[in-house]
Amino acid sequence: MNQFNNNMTEQSNSDLDDIIKALAHPIRREILGWLKIPQKSFPDQEHSFELGVCAGKIHEKANLSQSTISAHLATLQQAGLVTTRKVGQWIFYSRNEALIARFLENIKNDL
Repeated sequence: MNQFNNNMTEQSNSDLDDIIKALAHPIRREILGWLKIPQKSFPDQEHSFELGVCAGKIHEKANLSQSTISAHLATLQQAGLVTTRKVGQWIFYSRNEALIARFLENIKNDL
């Protein structure tokens, strides 16, 4: 695990356990899936997808309470799996593709 953590520390404070814990919940995996191709999952978003996906759109799609979705998004963010961008009153979420790629490569090599 130290080799993985050393590779991850360059761009993220997340470690293997945080990522695995974040991925342990099905709704968080589903959110990451939606964010993979946001144009397909959120076709009615008015803002550019270059900003990411508005938290409100994720909330609408998940059909869960705002506090529940906020907690899931916070867990994904703390693990480094998503990044945020605040524009005015909105917060936009995007996948952290670099961290996800490193995580998958390390899992592939280590397991």
